[in-house]
Amino acid sequence: MTLHLAWIPFVEPLPSMGSWWPLLLVPLAFGISMIYKALRVTTLEHYVSSVMIMTSQIVGSMILLAIGLYLVVQFLIPMIPAS
Repeated sequence: MTLHLAWIPFVEPLPSMGSWWPLLLVPLAFGISMIYKALRVTTLEHYVSSVMIMTSQIVGSMILLAIGLYLVVQFLIPMIPAS
């Protein structure tokens, strides 16, 4: 095998975080909320509270989507008859 000095996408996978990867949702949602609110608000009076509200909305929505998809995969799909 040749020596690679950098990570090559699609050739070798990135190092895994194991079961901790869902925790990356929180800083990602926080960063998206900070940038979005910085561009959209007219005054910075309620900037911090609006960023926290939007972050919690994003994280809560992702949790509800995960629960919904879990229920679909575990209960609805097995009820479909095989053809």
